Amino acid sequence: MRRLFLNTDPLMPTYFPAFFAVAFLIGSIPTGYLVARSRGIDIRAIGSGNIGATNLGRVLGMRWFVACSIIDALKGLLPTLAYGLYANLLHLSVPESHAALYSIAIMLAPMLGHVFCPWLKFKGGKGVATGLGSMLGVFPVMTIAGILALLVWLLVFTRTRIISMASVAAGFAIAPLTLAGVVLLARLNRQDPVAMMGIAWPYSLLGVGLALFAMFTHWANIKRLRAGTEPKYEPKYQTKAQLKRAGRMPISGPQM
Repeated sequence: MRRLFLNTDPLMPTYFPAFFAVAFLIGSIPTGYLVARSRGIDIRAIGSGNIGATNLGRVLGMRWFVACSIIDALKGLLPTLAYGLYANLLHLSVPESHAALYSIAIMLAPMLGHVFCPWLKFKGGKGVATGLGSMLGVFPVMTIAGILALLVWLLVFTRTRIISMASVAAGFAIAPLTLAGVVLLARLNRQDPVAMMGIAWPYSLLGVGLALFAMFTHWANIKRLRAGTEPKYEPKYQTKAQLKRAGRMPISGPQM
């Protein structure tokens, strides 16, 4: 068991495997599902069937959308930030590529746990809020990109009221925003931006990967966007009685 949580790679931080496992498990906590179930609702049987904050907000209202989004973001932020503290990565510079790769792996762990939730037959949310929290925890490169991506999300959402469009737009903006963050850090450290980009190549690759990941998790939404059938976000609180009348409350017996 001890060998499982330690490693033989001299460049790998000692407890990296343990950090990765814990980050994945924290990310796998199905916030939206648990909140809905505590109110006698199986969120998987309503609306899009997704357990994420968007579908939860459509059923229980905007405040639950916000609360679930914050909790999901914390699922990504806390383990990533904890690893950064442990590995001494929280400073205004770009780490060496091997250190960056391990940090990125920890960042991805809660996202994977959220999207491929092992407690719900590997069917989870779409990873937007958890991914944002994870990015904010990879200080400073992805923190800058994450804040700017959030601004992109807010701008698109306020103009369209379509959450999926805002999420995809923010996802595709991450790659150029990451490069912008690297250039900003180079200026702050009075270093050559081109040389800094050479060191920061794992983050550039990550930006492209996150764009593809956003496309993967939102593929059905993208098809509806192209067809012009993707609905705008209009959260409407539904009581248990309304849900029962609609035949959309399969949960029976004692509730969590």
